[in-house]
Amino acid sequence: MKILIFTEGTIIMHKTAIGHSREKIVKQVKDEQESVHDYGSYVPIGNAVKKLQNWKNDGAEILYLTSRKKLDEVKQIQNVLKKFNFPDGQLLFRQKNEEYKDIAEKIIPDVLIEDDCESIGGIDEMTITHVKPEVKKKITSILIKEFGGIDHLPDKISAL
Repeated sequence: MKILIFTEGTIIMHKTAIGHSREKIVKQVKDEQESVHDYGSYVPIGNAVKKLQNWKNDGAEILYLTSRKKLDEVKQIQNVLKKFNFPDGQLLFRQKNEEYKDIAEKIIPDVLIEDDCESIGGIDEMTITHVKPEVKKKITSILIKEFGGIDHLPDKISAL
């Protein structure tokens, strides 16, 4: 099973979000709080590392999708994933003139996990919203609240 999971807002967050309510974290992003753009200092949301490791151990192939496009920022996100021992998996990012939907349509994951993009505009900003209907039928889309984490999702990939 191939799982494509969004990084920022879904499994990692800016460091000054620690200890705050989800609503306060969303406000920090909307207000462009300084650490929001310090990608190298991002931290896991909840027990995301453990959850993804459970899925990897259960046979899942994990692919990550970042909102970053600049190579130095993509590298910072990659370093965060490595620093916190997220399971190995390719970190995908948009190339020039590419949209998130293009990546999803190219790899056609079995499961796409992303947040609701509350801080940046909601459903219109989500990947699954723009995926072609014939491809969308092949993908199980799991939507979570931005910064709400994935701890509540099943430990077994068969239950996704």
